[in-house]
Amino acid sequence: MSTTKAKQSLVVLGAGVLGLTIAYLAALDDDVSFNIRVIARELPEDMDSQGWASPYAGANWSPMELGGKDERIRKWEEKTFNKLWDMIPTGLVKLLPTRLYTAQRENISDLWWKDLVQNIRILSPSDVPEPFKAGVAFDTVSVNPAEYLPWLQSELISCGVTFERRNVRSLDELRSLVGPDGILVNASSLGSKSIIGVEDTKLYPIRGQTILVHAPGLQECLLVRSETEESTYIIPRPGKGQPDTAILGGTFQSRNWDTSLDMQIARGIFDRCAVLAPCLKSADSRILKHNVGLRPGREEGPRVELERIALPLQSTHDLIPWNGNPTSDRDCEQSMLVAHAYGFGPAGFQRSWGAAEEVLGLVKAQVVLNHNI
Repeated sequence: MSTTKAKQSLVVLGAGVLGLTIAYLAALDDDVSFNIRVIARELPEDMDSQGWASPYAGANWSPMELGGKDERIRKWEEKTFNKLWDMIPTGLVKLLPTRLYTAQRENISDLWWKDLVQNIRILSPSDVPEPFKAGVAFDTVSVNPAEYLPWLQSELISCGVTFERRNVRSLDELRSLVGPDGILVNASSLGSKSIIGVEDTKLYPIRGQTILVHAPGLQECLLVRSETEESTYIIPRPGKGQPDTAILGGTFQSRNWDTSLDMQIARGIFDRCAVLAPCLKSADSRILKHNVGLRPGREEGPRVELERIALPLQSTHDLIPWNGNPTSDRDCEQSMLVAHAYGFGPAGFQRSWGAAEEVLGLVKAQVVLNHNI
């Protein structure tokens, strides 16, 4: 690219981990001088809102099936793992010794992620509790969303990025902010199911329920591989303001929109985790909070691609709201370039840096194209 920096308007819709990471990489880019604005209904100070998924994430790196099937996603995972591993000295990321228990014996050579994590080894039978048949130990990472997301926001603000709280119902509303030559990054997560102009019917919620505990005795992550809606995991996380905490999980309930707390499920989560880590029942452990969040699942996997959308919006339902802005005159034909980045399900944090890098690459390629026209 040219050594002369281009000026480029960039609007990021969504302040979850994907939106903030994309904005962060764009703000530090050496090639393009981005004028960045982050628009979101929930911002990093809204950690108790159930309207977004990032605050409730386990936020560790753990092996997931899709990474072994899709080379593109595997690269996102690898880049993110390496970035987070390098951030361990900052205190924002925790080096996390982990044990994964399974109902069937594992061969390390068959694990797609064997060269991604650190210090992987098969557990001896004596180290595998009943009723499991085998286990794998390895070193991975975790972050604490309550500290990690505000850190990303503070870094962005120091770079001149502005934040605006807004509930966007239609892409038409963003026309004047994006401008005629600007680019919109759509990182609106489950919002993309209902935002007019996107209306992605492939999106669906995956209900997750967890428990946040203070448990100084928990020094390693424990995972149980499960093919059911009932999952079991213990994820210690870093924290300066609230040290010695861990997330106990959990559930994986596809297409369940219920954000209410189910104490029967909570009882099951705690009891399953206490079998793996009896220290949870000790006097110095205590429950801090119950969480319910909706992960942004998507049929066919995450959507990361460019789309040019004609404005004013055209829709089969012909029920597009008028936003009261004179510049949105229906007779004024324009278009908006949108870089979509949503639908990461339970893996937003562990794919964030890799996916954000790809999104920025798509955006920069378009900037070069525009400047060469």
